[in-house]
Amino acid sequence: MTSTDPTVTGAVDAASTPRQPRRLRDAAIALAGLSAVFLFEMLDNSILSVALPTIGRELHASTTALQWVTGSYAVVFGGLMLAFGALADRFGRRRLMLIGLVLLALASAATALVTTPEQLIAVRVAMGVAAAMTTPGSMALAFRLFGDDTLRVRAINIISTVGLVGLAVGPTLGGLALAVAPWQALLLVNVPVAVLAIVGIRLGIGADVRAELHRDPIDIAGALLGTATIVLALVTPTLFVDDGAGSWMPWVAAAGAVAAAVGFVVRQRSAAHPLLDLRLLAHPLVSSGLAVKAAATLATAGLGYLVTLQLQLDWGWPPALAALGMLPQVIVLVAGGAAIRPLMQRLGLNRMAWMSAACIVAGLAVYAALGPLGYPFIALALVLVAAGMRVVGVVAGTNVLRGLPESRSTIGAALVDTAGEVTNGLGIAAVGTILAALFTGDVATAHWTAAQTAEFREAVQLGGGALAVIAGALVAWGFLRSRRAHAAELPASEPADE
Repeated sequence: MTSTDPTVTGAVDAASTPRQPRRLRDAAIALAGLSAVFLFEMLDNSILSVALPTIGRELHASTTALQWVTGSYAVVFGGLMLAFGALADRFGRRRLMLIGLVLLALASAATALVTTPEQLIAVRVAMGVAAAMTTPGSMALAFRLFGDDTLRVRAINIISTVGLVGLAVGPTLGGLALAVAPWQALLLVNVPVAVLAIVGIRLGIGADVRAELHRDPIDIAGALLGTATIVLALVTPTLFVDDGAGSWMPWVAAAGAVAAAVGFVVRQRSAAHPLLDLRLLAHPLVSSGLAVKAAATLATAGLGYLVTLQLQLDWGWPPALAALGMLPQVIVLVAGGAAIRPLMQRLGLNRMAWMSAACIVAGLAVYAALGPLGYPFIALALVLVAAGMRVVGVVAGTNVLRGLPESRSTIGAALVDTAGEVTNGLGIAAVGTILAALFTGDVATAHWTAAQTAEFREAVQLGGGALAVIAGALVAWGFLRSRRAHAAELPASEPADE
């Protein structure tokens, strides 16, 4: 940021000095805090997924309630992220993140008092709000922490790796923890994570510089319409299953989702200070990156949900054994990072990206077609999806930020995270709705009849197949958009660099 006022310039430079260390080790405290923020985002749903059958039995939760234990978090997180991203640009990224972390610690601690599914869903909603306040600013703060692009890339890679490790080991740690502790412990672990993040950010990152914030009015109407669109879109499938097509409720929700979406687009096109400039989405790199990110998150969320239920409820594996069954995914996500750089150097970034996206779709197809036949096929599906996710997550975010001017990097990070969280919720909603529609009774019951077992296995195949089709369509569309980016990338990037 530049200024012709020497007083302002001096203030910015003075405040920026501690934010631009020359080595990663000089920013170790700040990186620890930002990594803890990203760890929470990735660890939260993954560590809880393995406990869903236990939660269902202990809280006597219905199939729909069990779905919303995880889905409510994603709905709130995805729905509010753009709004909080815009607020952070005005109120202060560091300040808003610290407030969100305090809320996260309090909401996680409240898990110890939960006795009903409704209370747990309320806790998850509060955690979703906290995540929406903290996540968009984490990458923006990491980017601003260093003045050198090489250090920025290395720092963001460290933060991303910590998050992926959390995503990978979450189910395993959760399953092993359930052998010796109540399920509430899986959410209480967020309390020390939040404390670590608060300490690291307060000590390692300087206060928000006023000159780096802007005072444009917040598009409140756009924020409300965007949130309503996401929430109604995710609630509608569940209402169709619970109330049936003959009820007026699901049709009203569907019409509300369409109306809110149309209203959001109209508002963004006409507002003087829109929440989201829709022209940004038209850039080929941005739309391509968001499509691939959506496919990867949809696959990971939906597959993890189905595999967890299949191993424990259909095959009767205890939580600890089911956790070990997720190890192929853990190994690939954790160890696969070492192979990314040489593979990209050999194949090129774009070719590697689309090969990885193809791996994700192939993994879903393997699970849908062969998963019920035995664990080796499930392991293969987990490996394929994890291998694709390990690369796609980095490439998608890079492409989105490459396609935006530097002044839009924060909203770019929020867009990537929103795409991930919305499709995370959609993935769970899609397979959960198919399961609820086909399965007679509550899925968490202790003993299934032969008919219920057949219904569950049919739901697994249909759910996995639906995920494969949707992910494949997103990847194909993203690929077509990326081809256009080659011709437009140089002219589009030159003005952004000026």
